[in-house]
Amino acid sequence: MAFNIASSPHTHSRRSTRDIMRTVILCTTLGVAAQWYFFGWGVLIQVLLASGVAVGAEAAVLKLRKRPILPYLRDNSALLTGVLLGISIPPLSPWWLTVIGVVFAIVIAKHLYGGLGQNLFNPAMVAYVVLLISFPVQMTTWLPPESLIAHPTSLLDSVLAIFTGFTQDGFSVHQLRMSVDGITMATPLDTLKTSLTTGHTTTEILAGPVFGSIAGVGWEWINIGFLIGGIIMLKMRIIQWHIPAGMLGTLFVISTLAFIIHPDGTASPIMHLFSGATMLGAFFIATDPVSASTTVKGRIIFGALIGLLVFFIRTWGGYPDGVAFGVLLANMCVPLIDYYTRPRTYGHS
Repeated sequence: MAFNIASSPHTHSRRSTRDIMRTVILCTTLGVAAQWYFFGWGVLIQVLLASGVAVGAEAAVLKLRKRPILPYLRDNSALLTGVLLGISIPPLSPWWLTVIGVVFAIVIAKHLYGGLGQNLFNPAMVAYVVLLISFPVQMTTWLPPESLIAHPTSLLDSVLAIFTGFTQDGFSVHQLRMSVDGITMATPLDTLKTSLTTGHTTTEILAGPVFGSIAGVGWEWINIGFLIGGIIMLKMRIIQWHIPAGMLGTLFVISTLAFIIHPDGTASPIMHLFSGATMLGAFFIATDPVSASTTVKGRIIFGALIGLLVFFIRTWGGYPDGVAFGVLLANMCVPLIDYYTRPRTYGHS
């Protein structure tokens, strides 16, 4: 009888990469549903387009690398990258923008480093930042919520706007951004940031129609949807609490201090937590097991660093939201964080 020797750990998880990725995708459902409800059919079209291109690009690269295609496609990692990037792109962005972003995420940010498990940065966020820097106009063309929009869009309008640039009535995406008052609307964070630079106080700004009860109209519910999805993942032990707690806790504490010191010149902590991509970033982006820190203390520091960077970029940076930049900058620090937070080896002082 052979005596097999194996190294620890001896208790193995029954979850495969395929199951984990699929669960994460399903947990985005509430946030995506809220995003679709407030911003229309373009949200679902972008997610479907990005997902399809991601799977196609993954298959093409695997073919070029002479790797088996189906086993790698079944791990759902490419599909998850497509979903996350599709969520992040404005609903009526042109189709070529989504294609460029997804191809960059799969080919450059993922496979150039060797594929799944070897990428240094989160592929979806790398692609998002590349698109934001290269095509700032298209990447900032978010529509007003459906309740404030002057020209509501149907499914056919959304398809035509994405693939031709105009709806069936001839409205361009720029015209669709007009509110019922004839004002071109921006996202709540962009509105707040721009208005503060023109001398308005936070109280005056928050009285605008784009702001809701606790944050921006629609955005507060989108963030609540992703928060619920994140809690489900925590409950299922798909992710651990350290990174979301570090990011959200730091963002809350520092924004609270800033709000106490200068309430008329900065956003409230609730506004920071439930605006933009905060909850999506905390639970679905920053927790990427490949590009995040691997030690317990390191995860808390990693999350806290992202929260700090998000606040700094939102307050003093050139972009209204800083989640993508915060995650990528923290990814750069992961080797250093892991080095100084390595757990002490058992038996060594």
